[in-house]
Amino acid sequence: MTRIQLTVDGDSVSDDVEPRQLLVQYLRENLGKTGTVVGCDTSNCGACTVHLDGQSVKACNVLAVQADGCDVTTIEGLARNGALHPVQEAFRECHGLQCGFCTPGMIMQSLDLLKDNPDPSEEEIRLGLEGNLCRCTGYHNIVRSVQQAAGTLSGSAS
Repeated sequence: MTRIQLTVDGDSVSDDVEPRQLLVQYLRENLGKTGTVVGCDTSNCGACTVHLDGQSVKACNVLAVQADGCDVTTIEGLARNGALHPVQEAFRECHGLQCGFCTPGMIMQSLDLLKDNPDPSEEEIRLGLEGNLCRCTGYHNIVRSVQQAAGTLSGSAS
């Protein structure tokens, strides 16, 4: 067992973990952060995307011990005081989901995309979400959701 200390969704945590335990397993099994979805276990689908020190990562591709000392944000950590984050709200309003399985990873990747490019074109959104797969929607409403979130976030920045 290896002792790790990290911050998850603003809370400091300290645990003993198996050195081979994946971050996605740690978040779900040890901390109950089940919004971080296990999709493929091969880093192909992106459903498990979280932010590690502000950068999106696929949590099935990171060991929990690699997150020692880091700040992790999951989909559960986005809402504040009962209010959805603007990206979450845009996905809700634009129906950027169908079954919802990929939605947490899509939202987390969208946040990372909008941090780097606050006014992306449709093509830039599609490229920015390329590593996250949706098997239901055809992506049209996902793209619309990101566009709406970009407008909301840029409006709140001014």
